[in-house]
Amino acid sequence: MRADARDNRARIMTAADDVFGRSPTASTDDVARLAGVGIATVFRHFPTKTDLLEAVLTLRLERLRDRALELTGGPDPGAAFYEFFTQVVSESASKLAIGEALTAAGVAAGENAREAGRGMREAIAGLLAAAQQAGAVRADARMPEVYALLIGASRGATAANLEPEPRDRMLALIYDGLKPRA
Repeated sequence: MRADARDNRARIMTAADDVFGRSPTASTDDVARLAGVGIATVFRHFPTKTDLLEAVLTLRLERLRDRALELTGGPDPGAAFYEFFTQVVSESASKLAIGEALTAAGVAAGENAREAGRGMREAIAGLLAAAQQAGAVRADARMPEVYALLIGASRGATAANLEPEPRDRMLALIYDGLKPRA
């Protein structure tokens, strides 16, 4: 891919992340305008809006995976686990909106998004294991239920349109349940 085409694609992805994160029903014209490219350029890179939505969802999942991997190597595994959990819940509204826009279009996530999701879950499992080894998360908390808590807290915070203060209190309650018993 030529350098200018790579730059255009990057600008389109950045704009789409912003535009669809605020309103998944926004148009590709809105993305093109924000990216500073013509609509034909958007469609050269992403033949359909659903292709673009899936690319944005994949990018977001990859970013979360990369963040989890980055935090896994930190000096305080417990703080890293809780920081990541908080980040996912705090950023959930726009990611969920993009996923729901794909579902509304009658499209299931493609292989790239599914692979990014698997990688993200593996990275979260690594964060959880490190936090448990450090004694910051109870040993009997397994990945399926911790992941369900993460999804439930994300969906709940989004559905209730929680402001940061009540969202943080909700997370504190969840974290109290995840901490080892004395």
